[in-house]
Amino acid sequence: MTLVSKKAPIFKAAAVINGEEIVDDFSLEQYIGKKHVVFFFYPKDFTFVCPTELHAFQAKLAEFEKRNVAVVACSTDTAESHWGWLQMSKDAGGIQGITYPVVADSTKTIAANFGTLFGDYDWNEMGELVADGPMIAFRGLFLIDKEGVVQHELINHLPLGRNVDEALRMVDALQFFEEKGEVCPANWEAGKEGMTASHQGVADYLSKH
Repeated sequence: MTLVSKKAPIFKAAAVINGEEIVDDFSLEQYIGKKHVVFFFYPKDFTFVCPTELHAFQAKLAEFEKRNVAVVACSTDTAESHWGWLQMSKDAGGIQGITYPVVADSTKTIAANFGTLFGDYDWNEMGELVADGPMIAFRGLFLIDKEGVVQHELINHLPLGRNVDEALRMVDALQFFEEKGEVCPANWEAGKEGMTASHQGVADYLSKH
């Protein structure tokens, strides 16, 4: 079930902020009415694909901030695991230098509520609680507007890293629509024309391209 057009699930959880400080009650609600949010999940700390994504978002962080967008990461590891990984240099496979918040979904409820949890809990014939799957997060990404509504979501399987420039393009598209009231056609980029939400708008756009 997609979350697009719905309110983003509410949570409070531990997180590491500014690359070093652990807080116990981090929430996306702090951005309501103030910022758009790119909230993304990654599978696991201390792996080899995940740091490439976290560093890629950090490299573009100024571009997101210029657009008044908060970037927040999340995995099912603990806050202590996040903190340890943040102390490791990039050359050693760590994520030192990441300054945006990294949320600890150690109960796996945030990933489950956002539809990104890879696996389910079940009971076996002995009445024991077991997990069907690795119980880590897929590579999910959610663009949330200032009202807390999900406007875009993307969920990749574990081997498939994301394109940070595409996340920026979606931010630009959403903010263009919010400002101009025009919709964004295929391959739209900042600086290109939009389309009015009417048959005539489509015809006018196609006649120029």
